[in-house]
Amino acid sequence: MPISPSVVLNDLGFTWPDGTVALDHCTAAFGRGRTALVGRNGAGKSTLVRLVTGQLHPTSGTITTSGPVDLLPQRLAARPGDTVTDLLGIRPTVTALRAVLGGDASPAHFDAIGDDWDVEEQAAAALSGIGLGLDGADLDRPVSTLSGGQAVLVAVAGIRMRRAPIAFLDEPTNNLDRRARGVLLDMVDGWSGTLVLVSHDRELLEHVDETCELRTGALTVFGGTFSAYEERLAVQQAAALREVRVAEQRHRTEQRQRIEAETKIARRARAGRKSAENMPKGWSDERRKHAEQTAGRLRTGYAGDEAAALTAKHEAAARVRVDESITVVLPDPDVPASRSIATVTVRGRDTVVQGPERVAVTGDNGVGKTTLLEQLVGLPAAREHPLPDTRAAAHVDRIGYLPQRKDSLDDAATVFDNVRRGAPAATDAEVKNRLARFLVRGDAVERLAGDLSGGERFRVALAALVLADPPPQLLVLDEPTNDLDLTSVDQLVDALRAYRGALVVVSHDETFLDRLDLTTRVELS
Repeated sequence: MPISPSVVLNDLGFTWPDGTVALDHCTAAFGRGRTALVGRNGAGKSTLVRLVTGQLHPTSGTITTSGPVDLLPQRLAARPGDTVTDLLGIRPTVTALRAVLGGDASPAHFDAIGDDWDVEEQAAAALSGIGLGLDGADLDRPVSTLSGGQAVLVAVAGIRMRRAPIAFLDEPTNNLDRRARGVLLDMVDGWSGTLVLVSHDRELLEHVDETCELRTGALTVFGGTFSAYEERLAVQQAAALREVRVAEQRHRTEQRQRIEAETKIARRARAGRKSAENMPKGWSDERRKHAEQTAGRLRTGYAGDEAAALTAKHEAAARVRVDESITVVLPDPDVPASRSIATVTVRGRDTVVQGPERVAVTGDNGVGKTTLLEQLVGLPAAREHPLPDTRAAAHVDRIGYLPQRKDSLDDAATVFDNVRRGAPAATDAEVKNRLARFLVRGDAVERLAGDLSGGERFRVALAALVLADPPPQLLVLDEPTNDLDLTSVDQLVDALRAYRGALVVVSHDETFLDRLDLTTRVELS
């Protein structure tokens, strides 16, 4: 269990330049042990990670850490020429070591090496430990030859090897097959030091000591797993709903009593005016004044009780969680059942995608699922498939593609411009209305795509597909549930089930695939 604070957030606040508040007076601490950082898409989890790791600076408040912080980012951005040593984070050390062994005695090399003269042996052991069939001979292997899941495991192995006292892993189960997930869970269970896991993965979230939820800019810390936190939250919400019902009943009662009192006052006033007709003027004026004073006191009392009941109702309602969700409605391309959409060939065996069929491409990490999709959509950089006589080709040109790394967005362009790019004829209002359905509103449409979290990137990329004109006849999705909260996954499933075009999808999320009413599966092995 966490016993001492390793990361302390004191009155932390962060506001984006467009005025969007990501964090608001957050005070919390992450202790030694394993902590789950959870929250819905757009809650600010990745922003908090970037603040703790120094990539962003707080608008207010402070962050204190007990030592260096290492990070597995949500997006592993591999540059051309990057190798396994870059994923492991040891390229400068390895480069210096090889230079010294080659006869270069520059002091800078010795500074870079430090005490890590056995860095290549450590790296070989780390690679062997993750069971990918990699060893010391693969240190110079290009990152581009690894699958997304393989790259994640290698990067996590590098974090463990570097032994920083504090580590953040942002969505570490993305792209992992079942065997690779088992390896990661074993690493998490045996982690020493402080480990913060940013994830929507329920299985992973059961391997933590405490759960911290980020919601509406504030943090709530609970000692226990995510399922235990959900159980406690369910009890709290049930109690809050009961309070709302009681408060609503009280408000209705006070409202009815006030109306009844107003009716009695009106009746008395009419009776008083009638009896005053037969009284001397002085007496009638005195009785009228007394009646008005009495009526005023009654009105004030009943109005005060009703106002108090209304305030109590609003306070009770505020304790009930109401979270917005995205609205996904895919355009109708009206693909006839007889239309040939694509052909996927695996080891010489053809699978023809025809009409509005749904096809899943499955297989272990590294078998070439993403390569097959890149061939299918016709990417210029698509490689030859590693399996013999295996390829894919589309027979239509209206294709919507969401790549695994969501790198179809231009990081240097705004959200608005990224979405407008696929629908140049759309009006500004149409683009903004479409983005609003994905919970991107107001000045947030002017944020740079490079500042978005993984979940936000997905929402923007999907919004661009939805607005595309003409609509795609074929959707190609590579690990679409990466980074998505459970509610967003539900919305995506509903949209895909209603979509009348063809779908080819890669995913390790079996629950997601089972919900899509697939026409067929294509297994790569």
